[in-house]
Amino acid sequence: MKNTLNLKFFGVMALAGAGLILAGCKSAPELTPAQALTLIQAKYDATPATGYNIVVDDQGMGEGVVAKYWLGMKRYPNGYWADFKLTPEGAKLVKLPGGGDVFQWHPDKPKDPVYSVTLTTVAPHALKAHDVVDIQDEVLPDTSTAKGASFTESVNLDGMPDALSGIAHNPGNKLSAKKHADFVLDGDNWKLKSIK
Repeated sequence: MKNTLNLKFFGVMALAGAGLILAGCKSAPELTPAQALTLIQAKYDATPATGYNIVVDDQGMGEGVVAKYWLGMKRYPNGYWADFKLTPEGAKLVKLPGGGDVFQWHPDKPKDPVYSVTLTTVAPHALKAHDVVDIQDEVLPDTSTAKGASFTESVNLDGMPDALSGIAHNPGNKLSAKKHADFVLDGDNWKLKSIK
């Protein structure tokens, strides 16, 4: 009789323990690509937009002259060095890294494929997120439930004049990059933890 009571007691305790474990193991809600994208884009939208660095190669130099963003001031005896001055229109669109409005074009050789200058857009440009893929469970410090996802981050050039946008699309400019986002469960909702 005593053994039967002990067996029943342990059986009830085992069932109660299993119930508590199952109650504590509530599954996390799904994190869809659309939800992840919304969280990432909300972060970008809340971050102040900044100027975008544009690498200007030999082709871009010519396009800038045609668009009247800069004018040649001085040509050097070797025939391929020159100094350029930003026009008033160019100064409204870009700034030089060292300030001022004159920059030097001093490549190692004519049509040098690696020589370039870097200009920064005056108008701020925000970032856009798209193509969220590979949402997977992750282990992150200080959290029990986390997920990670890969996505593409792109510079939003909306509103940039066509000629400057064309220069920005020339080789040497990186308009998009693959990024990774980490998400943590906050109550019943997913929250963006970091982007790297």
